[in-house]
Amino acid sequence: MKNLIIFIFVLSLLNSCQSNKAPDSYQIELGEVPESARFSDDEWYIWGGSVIEAEGQYHMYYSRWPKKHHFNAWLTYSEVAHAVADSPTGPWKHLDVALPERDSMYWDCHNTHNPTVKKFNGKYYIYYTGNNGDRVVRKEGYNWSHRNNQRIGVAVAEHPNGPWKRFDQPLIEMPEDSLAHDALMMANPSVTRHPDGRYILVYKCVGKKRPLPGGGPVVHMVAFADSPTGPFTKYPNPVFTAEGFDFPAEDPYIWTEDEKLYAIVKDFRGTFTKAGQSLALFESVDGIDWKLSENALVSTMQIKWENGTQKVKHLERPQLFLKDGKPHTLMCAADTLDANGVYQSWNVQIPVVNY
Repeated sequence: MKNLIIFIFVLSLLNSCQSNKAPDSYQIELGEVPESARFSDDEWYIWGGSVIEAEGQYHMYYSRWPKKHHFNAWLTYSEVAHAVADSPTGPWKHLDVALPERDSMYWDCHNTHNPTVKKFNGKYYIYYTGNNGDRVVRKEGYNWSHRNNQRIGVAVAEHPNGPWKRFDQPLIEMPEDSLAHDALMMANPSVTRHPDGRYILVYKCVGKKRPLPGGGPVVHMVAFADSPTGPFTKYPNPVFTAEGFDFPAEDPYIWTEDEKLYAIVKDFRGTFTKAGQSLALFESVDGIDWKLSENALVSTMQIKWENGTQKVKHLERPQLFLKDGKPHTLMCAADTLDANGVYQSWNVQIPVVNY
């Protein structure tokens, strides 16, 4: 009887500890991936993908561009397309192009890329990167006219099937100060509702402090607004930085959970996770001071399919499908090189097992 009482006491203590975990014990644990969760196309490169649910159907907005133009044509011919499925892990069916080319008078006439979809106050918002340029595709290196004309925008709709209203101007205007962190270009926006009710935007940008056409340094900035469409006010200092490392992170996806802000970022070299190229988890109370989570490693460059493990060249553009406000499925851009050294890319949807 004495041993039983001790056992019950220890079990009760353990349960109490589990129910009162410190906030920094937050973790995203990924599971095995069904084959249906590989979204690819024989004629198109597919990159990234952001998912939202409406009326029992799942909608993915993703970047695609023709394979006939080669992989680097993402800068010149990408378009934000729209696919649907009955499950967040597919199978997916292409439906239409949400953000196609438009008249050359517009800032995003030639290219829409890297979408993030959100629902705020009954409306749907696609935050994206757009550009224009000379449309010349380079097999090696960047087309700098398109790269340096990248800006960030938002499109709004009453329903995930559209129609999508786009704006004549980018979401954030270019600064007049040539020394500003975002003086050259802006890309890859991610937005969430801040616990204080405002909207917080995180975006990648490049300055002009280093020689053109590449410029630099490459950093991430945050901005705040009272509306999903702005105007956004920038915070002056970069985030997701690491002392002694240039451009350590990319592709932050941010979300709000239990009155706290979280972000998954691409960790280029394992600067944060110490696991090589990987996905890393950050958290913040205010959206300005971001701390590396205790359980920082979200994923290495391996996908655990139900029938085996695959090593990929890249696993990036993390986007979460949130169900009841919790991470349910992680969407990523993935790619490998085929036998001829040609990129093959797709979107993968990875279940979060501790949802």
